[in-house]
Amino acid sequence: MGVVEEIRDRLEAAFAPEELEVMDESEQHRGHGGWREGGETHFRVRMRAAAMATQTRLERHRAVNAALGKDLVGRIHALALDVAG
Repeated sequence: MGVVEEIRDRLEAAFAPEELEVMDESEQHRGHGGWREGGETHFRVRMRAAAMATQTRLERHRAVNAALGKDLVGRIHALALDVAG
């Protein structure tokens, strides 16, 4: 399973989002810090979930990182989040 699928599976399990888009933007960062051959280093997540409605931006970001887990977050160099309730 690729990292995109892992991210999607963990976020769906944790938040049951109404909308979820996970994009691998690694190729756009070729040659930059953290990039490695094969990609799967830079990601963008756009998610809309009712569970996030009452949370602040910081709380949402912390919740996403907790849902992804240290093992997965440790393999990602960059994660851009657009998360709302």
